[in-house]
Amino acid sequence: MKLAVSLVAALAATSAFANAAAVKGDPKAAESIVNQVCAACHSVDGNSAIPANPKLAGLNAEYINKQLTEFKSGARSNAIMAGMVASLSPQDMLNLAAYYSTQKPKPDTAKDQVLALTGQKIFRGGVQGTGVPACASCHGPQGQGIPAQFPRLAGQHADYTYAQLNTFRLGERANDPAKMMRSIAAKMTDADMKAVASYIQGLR
Repeated sequence: MKLAVSLVAALAATSAFANAAAVKGDPKAAESIVNQVCAACHSVDGNSAIPANPKLAGLNAEYINKQLTEFKSGARSNAIMAGMVASLSPQDMLNLAAYYSTQKPKPDTAKDQVLALTGQKIFRGGVQGTGVPACASCHGPQGQGIPAQFPRLAGQHADYTYAQLNTFRLGERANDPAKMMRSIAAKMTDADMKAVASYIQGLR
């Protein structure tokens, strides 16, 4: 019941943000910022080659814009990203969101297939007896996400996914609507997180 209430609250909160940011971005206008600011960490095409840095290609534009906006406001805490977005205008962020959302994600593979099999069980069915729900219930069976509400996960670096789950668990990342991810991550063990992160990296 608690998960259902949290899900409704999360959908309402993220839908409100998406509606507020309904102004369209211009991918072409973002190219100079991509080349000068973003590409070193995330690559020009959004398929970061650095495991600690997220792949942005194919993420929903509203989700990207929300993260950039919250890095700037401090709602999502990250010293490096705060510096990167400090000079960006709201339109710049919309343009970047539009740009990366149109890039094609490159498929990846799980580095540890045995670990990924454990992660598959968690992703599809949750962790029995702990209150950890199936990741697929919000992010989709193939990790494609639900536009504006829940991000695409498929192919994301395992290192980055694990790091984000851990920051949710520790409360260091707190920009999840209705504390949804914080409440889920708090019930996960390190082994759970590493397994599901490994599986997600190989999803396509």
